[in-house]
Amino acid sequence: MRILAILTAAGVAACAATQSMPDAGEGAAIYDANCVQCHGASGKGDGPWASGFTPRPADLTRLSNDGVFPRAHVLSVIDGYDRTGLPGQEMPEFGLLLEGDTVPLDVGDGRLTPTPRPLAALMAYLESIQTK
Repeated sequence: MRILAILTAAGVAACAATQSMPDAGEGAAIYDANCVQCHGASGKGDGPWASGFTPRPADLTRLSNDGVFPRAHVLSVIDGYDRTGLPGQEMPEFGLLLEGDTVPLDVGDGRLTPTPRPLAALMAYLESIQTK
């Protein structure tokens, strides 16, 4: 019985570890691997490929509206659900960002949404680079 209790506690601890929110550092690595070419190292839309796009890539440092980061909207743009369909608004597919373990992410309405960990990490990073 004691072994069962120990195994149960270990299982719960392992689940809790994978459910923790990633930090901005984890997201910065994902940003560097997937976003820098268009949005630039600073996130201001000035990456090496930016001049080839009309309109230019978004300034990701100015996404907050009155100090509130629009998580739901940003998530839906990255995962492809909320694109305007206007010319120049295309983004590459980010299949690997949409796979793997999920973490509960509050998208702004107080409800937790299961979100792939890499995508939640990217959100943490983007939120951290917002200008005041």
